[in-house]
Amino acid sequence: MYGSNLAYNTYAQNNIGVESSEKLIEMLFEGILRFNVQAKHAIKNEDIEKKTYWINRSTAIFTELINTIDFNQGDVSHYLNGLYSYQMQQLALANIENSCEKLDEVNKVVKGMIDAWREQSGLA
Repeated sequence: MYGSNLAYNTYAQNNIGVESSEKLIEMLFEGILRFNVQAKHAIKNEDIEKKTYWINRSTAIFTELINTIDFNQGDVSHYLNGLYSYQMQQLALANIENSCEKLDEVNKVVKGMIDAWREQSGLA
C-alpha cells in the first residue's frame, strides 16, 4: 500500500532501530496520538505557540503518510488519501477553534487505524 519507502528511509537515517516499514507506519500513528495529547495540554494551558507546534507535527505525519500512498493499489489507496486529508482538516479546525474535542476525534480514528494496521501487517 505504501510503495515509497521515503518515510522509512527518512526515519531510519535518524533511528537505526526500526525493523521494517510496517513498524514505522505504526510508530507514525503512535506519534500522532502523542503529539495530540501534547496539543490538548497546550490548549488547556492556553499556550498557543505549543498548541500550534504539536498540531503541526501531527499534520506533518499525515502529510508524509499521504505522500507515501501507492495509488496503484486501488480503492483502498484513495480511501486512505481521503481519510488522512479529512484528519488534517480536523487538526486545522482544532487549531483554529482550540478544540480538544476535534483532537479527540482524530485520536479515535488514529487508534482505529493502528488496530487495523497491526492486524493487516501482522504486528498485532
